[in-house]
Amino acid sequence: MAPSVVALPTACHDQLKGRTLIVGSTGFIGRFIAEASLNCGRPTYLLARSGSQYPSKAKTIKTLLDRGAIVLHGSINDQDFMEKLLKDYKIEVVISAVGGENILDQVTLIRAIIAVGTVKRFLPSEFGHDIDRADPVEPGLTMYKEKLEVRRLLKESGIPYTYICCNSVAAWPYHDNTHPSEVLPPLDRFQIYGNGTTKAYFVAGADIGKFTLKTIEDKRTINKSVHFRPSCNYLNINELASLWEKKIKRTLPRITISEHDLLSAAKENLIPQSIVASFTHDIFIKGCQINYAVEGPDNVEVSSLYPDIPFKTIDECFDDFVIKLIEHSPPLENAVKVVQNPGVDDGIATSNRLVDVRPITATYA
Repeated sequence: MAPSVVALPTACHDQLKGRTLIVGSTGFIGRFIAEASLNCGRPTYLLARSGSQYPSKAKTIKTLLDRGAIVLHGSINDQDFMEKLLKDYKIEVVISAVGGENILDQVTLIRAIIAVGTVKRFLPSEFGHDIDRADPVEPGLTMYKEKLEVRRLLKESGIPYTYICCNSVAAWPYHDNTHPSEVLPPLDRFQIYGNGTTKAYFVAGADIGKFTLKTIEDKRTINKSVHFRPSCNYLNINELASLWEKKIKRTLPRITISEHDLLSAAKENLIPQSIVASFTHDIFIKGCQINYAVEGPDNVEVSSLYPDIPFKTIDECFDDFVIKLIEHSPPLENAVKVVQNPGVDDGIATSNRLVDVRPITATYA
């Protein structure tokens, strides 16, 4: 089946270099990568399934299309189709940001890349923890095992690759929501994991896209894991809570979400909430982002590669949340609901937030 093309830009693509195919561009991480690719002026191709059931995905595609992306309709599971697409459009870089339920679909994609033999770099769907070092409980563990299977096949294939280990998204780390950067931090009470002192690294979505695009033309990142560890965004959840209180000029009560609470939420096996709970446990109880050093020939820290390029700070990200709060909510003094009896821990409660839980689209943990 020939690729179905939605639109082509006016430039002659036969004269353009660095053609980049992004799989999963409508997902949480994928859209940041697509935007960054377009910002770099790269010929950007997006693989999309026909007839998306989510209006938000159609809106994302339309936005990227208007910016000059080329949308190709088809399935990652069709190897013949993928081979033809890679050949016909002379794709040089493939970036996958497929969601957790589609991790093993990348096996077919890798086989197509092997058959074509012209792809210069492949970035599989990682965009979270270093899965060689993280150790979540189920159901998150199954996802990591699938990612490890993709890694094994990729290393055996000889395809040049880069793993992006970007850690956490710069937002409040809700234990039951897969897209925290789209959700306001709490306005009623904080849920503190354990004693709240285990630190993590937080990265803005736009920075994940920006630095990912820097790596694909960098010879120093070939066959390496690139770790995002911005010192400006190295905080624990108590520090995040205090920062948000300063922004909203309110003190909110804090309840403890224990290790047992998180493990119980994971054990319920509700997808995707239980997957996120298992990752939250790995981050804020076990310290999976900070219990190892970035060293050895196969690992590099992104700030050592690009020391002059700053990260957006979590402080700046929280400023953006305040703006969103003002634009889309009642006056702040009416929006903050203080719990009347903060001394009572009623277990894992749901804080007020502006978006619902949706299926995992990009795995940032």
